[in-house]
Amino acid sequence: MTKQMLAAMASGLALMAATPAIAQQGGSTVTAATTQGPILTFSVSEEVRSRPDQATVGAGVTTTAPTAVEAMRANATAMDKLIAAAKARGIKAEDIQTSGINLSPQYDYNNRGDGQPPRFLGYQVSNTVRARTSKIDDIGPLLDALVAAGGTNIDGPSFGMKDPDAQLVGARGTAIKAAEAKAQDYARLAGFRGVELVSISEGGSFGPNPPMPMVRMAMDAGAKATPVEPGQVGNTLTLNFQYRLVR
Repeated sequence: MTKQMLAAMASGLALMAATPAIAQQGGSTVTAATTQGPILTFSVSEEVRSRPDQATVGAGVTTTAPTAVEAMRANATAMDKLIAAAKARGIKAEDIQTSGINLSPQYDYNNRGDGQPPRFLGYQVSNTVRARTSKIDDIGPLLDALVAAGGTNIDGPSFGMKDPDAQLVGARGTAIKAAEAKAQDYARLAGFRGVELVSISEGGSFGPNPPMPMVRMAMDAGAKATPVEPGQVGNTLTLNFQYRLVR
C-alpha cells in the first residue's frame, strides 16, 4: 500500500472522528452541518378551528326526453328555475357556476335474454350548478328553495373560510414560541449553552368539512326549513425550523 493511500485513509478516519454522529428523536434531527455547531431540524404544527364564514352547495336537475334536443331544452328550462331560485335567496351571479352537464342515451336491459338488443328509451340530461354564499344561517332555507324550484340532486354543503390565512395570525406566534422552547430543551440535554435560529419555512393545510354525498330530495311545502349545522373548520399551520446548537 502506497504512502499516499495510507495518508488518505488516515485523513478520512480523522474527519469521521471529528464529526458528531447524526441523532434523531421525535421527528427532530441533529447533524454536524457546520463547523460552528450542529444543526437541529424539526417542525411544529398548530391547528386553529373556528366557525366557517362561507359555504358551497351543489344543486341539479335531471330530465329525460325521446330526443337529445328535447332533453336538453327541458333541462335548460328546469335549470333556469333553479338558478332563479338561488338568486332569489341572495346568491350573486358570480357565485353561481355550472359544475357539470351530462347527456346520455337510456336503454332498457330488462328481459333481454333472448338475444335481442336493449330497448332504447330516450336521452337523459343531468345538469349541476354550485352556489357559494356567506349566509351560513340561510343554508337550510336555500336548499329547500332549490328543491322547491325543481332541484332533484343536492350536493353539500361544504364549509370553509374566505381567508384561511387570517386564522393563522396567532398560531404563528404560538408555533415560534413552542419551537424556541423545544430547541432550548435539546440544547440543554445535549450539553450546549443555547441555540441560534438559522431558518424558518412555512407549510400548512386547510381542512374544510367534507361535502355531503349527492342525494335526491323531496320537500313538503308545510315542513320547517332543513336543519344545517356548520360546526367548525380547521386550518393547520406547520413551521419548519433549523437551529444551531451553541456551546
